[in-house]
Amino acid sequence: MAPSESATRIVQLASTISDAVAKLDEILQSQGLQTPSFNEDAPTSLPEEALAMQSVVLDATSELHDLLLSPMALLLNKTAQNSMVPFQFISHLGVAGMVPLGGRTSFQEIATKTGLSEVNVGRVLRHAIAMRVFQEPEPGIVAHTNISKAITDSSLNDWLKTASRDLWPAATKMFDAMRKWPNSQEINETGFSLAHDTSMSVYEFFQANPDRALSFVGSLKALTSSPEYDVRHVIDNYDWRSLGQAQVVDVGGSRGNVAIQLAKNFPELKVLVQDKEEVIQGAENDIPNEVKARVSFAVHDIICPQTVEADVYYLRWILHNWPDKYCLCTNSGQPEGMVILRALIPALKHNARIVIQEACLPEPGTVPLWKETRLRAADLSMTALFNARDRTANDWKALFTEADRRFVLKSVIQPTGSALAILDLRWNAEG
Repeated sequence: MAPSESATRIVQLASTISDAVAKLDEILQSQGLQTPSFNEDAPTSLPEEALAMQSVVLDATSELHDLLLSPMALLLNKTAQNSMVPFQFISHLGVAGMVPLGGRTSFQEIATKTGLSEVNVGRVLRHAIAMRVFQEPEPGIVAHTNISKAITDSSLNDWLKTASRDLWPAATKMFDAMRKWPNSQEINETGFSLAHDTSMSVYEFFQANPDRALSFVGSLKALTSSPEYDVRHVIDNYDWRSLGQAQVVDVGGSRGNVAIQLAKNFPELKVLVQDKEEVIQGAENDIPNEVKARVSFAVHDIICPQTVEADVYYLRWILHNWPDKYCLCTNSGQPEGMVILRALIPALKHNARIVIQEACLPEPGTVPLWKETRLRAADLSMTALFNARDRTANDWKALFTEADRRFVLKSVIQPTGSALAILDLRWNAEG
C-alpha cells in the first residue's frame, strides 16, 4: 500500500523499499534465480531485468540509513580511512587463499602462516568481517562469504593489492598535488607522483617496477571482467551489421579480446588490432581458427600518426586516463607531436567512423545516486593518477571539436548495465 501524502520521509522510503524489493524478488523467482545473500556460493550479480529495481532499493536504503545517523556518525562512516587496511592485509598476504572453500580456518592458523600476532590477525579480520568480507561462525574461526570467496581469484586479489598499495596513497596526496601544480595537465604532476616520491608517470613507474605492473594488469582484468564492462555492450548496442564488408582498426586493442568478438558476431568485418610490440607479441597464436583470417595485429603507438585507412577506428577505454592536452596535441603542434585524436587524421577518409567506448559522466541528479557516487569517485581517481578526468557528453563533444571541427559526434549510446557509453563520431561527415 502506498503511504499517504502526509507520511514522513522515512515512512515513504520504507514503502518504496518494500515495493521495489517485492518486484525484484518476483523477477528473480520468475527466472529461477537465488535471492541475494552472503553465503559462500550465493550469486554475485543480478540479471539485467532487475537493475532498475536494484537502483531504487539501493538509493532508498542509503537515504534511510543516512537519515537515521547524526551528522558526526554519518561523517565518520564517509571518512573511514581505516577501511582500506583489511584489504591491504588480505591481498598482500593472500589471506583469502588460506581459508578453504567450503571449510574453515582459525585466526591462530592464519597468524602462523603470516608471521603476525594472533591478536592483530583477529583485529584486522574482524573489521573485514564487519564489512561482510569473511564470516566468524564461532569465536576465532574464519569462513568465507561470497565476497571473500571472490577474492580467491588472483585478478581480484591483484585489484585489492594495487588499490591499497598504489591507488589509495595517490588519493591521499591528490589535494597536495592540486595545490602544488594548479591547473597542471602533466601526467607526472599528480597525487600518485607525490605519494610515491617519483617524477615518473604511472606508466613509467609500473614499467620500472615489474611486480607492481603485474598486479596492475591483473587489477584491470578483474575490473573489466565484471558485467559492467562486458564486450557484449558494444556488440549488441552499435549497428555493426549495417557496415557490411568493412575494415575496423582496434586502436590500443591489446590482445584482441574485442576484435575476436566482433569477428565472431559479424562475419563481414575484418579487424586489425594495433598496440605496442610488447603487448601484442604472440597474440595471433591465441586467435580462434574460425576468425583467424579476419583478425590481425600490427605494432602501433596511439600517439603516432595513423597510417592504416579503415572504415571504423575503435578506441575502448583509451582517452579517459589522458589529460585534454594529450588527447588533442602537444604544444608544438608539429606532426611528430600529434597524439590520440589528431593522430588519426592522416588516415581518415570522408565519413570514416570513430567509435569510442568511455565512461560518460551524467549531469547531476540524472542517474541513481549510488551510481553517480561511484562515477564521481572514479573521476577523482583519474585526477589522482593521471591528471585526467572523466567527461560528460558535452565535455566529450567539446573535446572532439577542439581536436578538429571535422570530428562530428553523431550519437551517445548508454547501454543498460554498462559502465561505458558508446560515442559515435564521423569524420568530415558534413562534407
